[in-house]
Amino acid sequence: MKPSPHLSPHPSSGPERPAPAPGLPALPGRRGFLGGLLATAAAAAAGPALAAPAHASARPAAAPSPRATRPLLLGTYTSEAGGGPGIGTAAYDTATGAITPGPAITGVDNPSYLALHPSGSTVYAVAEQDPGAVTAVALAPDGTYEVLGSRSTGGSGTTHLSVHPSGRWLLSADYGSGSVAVHPIAEDGSLGERTDLVTHSSPPPGPGQGGPHAHQVVTAPDGGHVLAVDLGTDTVYTYALDESAGTLTEVSRAALAPGSGPRHLAFHPGGRFAYLACELDNTLVVCAYDPATGALTPGPGQSTGTGSGTSYPSQPVVTGDGAYVYLANRGPNSLTRYAVEDDGAALRLLDTVPVGGDWPRQLALSPDSSLLFAANQRSSTVTVFGVGPDGSLTAVGDPFPAPVAVCVLPLP
Repeated sequence: MKPSPHLSPHPSSGPERPAPAPGLPALPGRRGFLGGLLATAAAAAAGPALAAPAHASARPAAAPSPRATRPLLLGTYTSEAGGGPGIGTAAYDTATGAITPGPAITGVDNPSYLALHPSGSTVYAVAEQDPGAVTAVALAPDGTYEVLGSRSTGGSGTTHLSVHPSGRWLLSADYGSGSVAVHPIAEDGSLGERTDLVTHSSPPPGPGQGGPHAHQVVTAPDGGHVLAVDLGTDTVYTYALDESAGTLTEVSRAALAPGSGPRHLAFHPGGRFAYLACELDNTLVVCAYDPATGALTPGPGQSTGTGSGTSYPSQPVVTGDGAYVYLANRGPNSLTRYAVEDDGAALRLLDTVPVGGDWPRQLALSPDSSLLFAANQRSSTVTVFGVGPDGSLTAVGDPFPAPVAVCVLPLP
């Protein structure tokens, strides 16, 4: 049997050995990080001219506005050699992309993927281990945080999560068990007991896959359906979410080529098409989406532009205006750029550029799509690119050191 592409040293990767089973993390006291971090970054960007003299009054004198900085959160593995102590924090300059480091949010186990609540007040992290779990962390307006606790997903190897647009439900995907879980979200952002767990028991796993491997779960832009991408069964499952009970009902399945290994998809903002990275056959697939039925219809696999050899594409992202798609390729350590045509129905391969790191696990665009961030797992770096009007990518600054960087989340 071919080794699972999720385990080190293969594509997806946390530690190959099972991580120790976690208990609920302790609730540390509130710790300042976002407010202090942004203040420090702003002062650094502004330069020494903004430093107040020792006798200055409490009300600061007028000074030129510093460049805008925004928070950046970083996912890692806490149980892997060289990994981080929790969720990393940083701030990025919205004009230049320069990143300033901050302290870690501790008390969170193996937070390899992060998602923000629509309110911006809570971030959620997977615990990619066995047993799998999800953790909520409150982010206060004054720049403090509090770990609100964890809940079991009922599966293993939790690898992805997303918040339903209503803000009332957390959806998570368990790679190890091929399952998808639902948890209710309370008013304070904390998580309640799981309300549903579905396991992908059919169709049979793809060639050499050994079992189902749920790799992503997202809500379609219309909010009407939840889609789960399963690398092991080469299938994307569509579910209807009962927003009163928090339960999932399967309504459709989309079959991908056997052995293609679908991993992550990203929707076009028009809501009628999605772009699906298949990590085992080196393709990006344009899929039509029907909001009325939830049916996803895959087209033929398209080239990643990386030539021969396995490129292990990891994640596509779409610019906010829907004009360009970028795809991370872990094998050749590159980024592929596509132009979006025909209102989202077609992609035209433009070029590839070096990512500037090793094993780009995940990509993220800044809220205005002016910057692209790549989390490079094996080089423990985040690289930043400026996005030009024509969608071109230009590397900015030096790679930012981040222990076993597997997720980067720029906050709005």
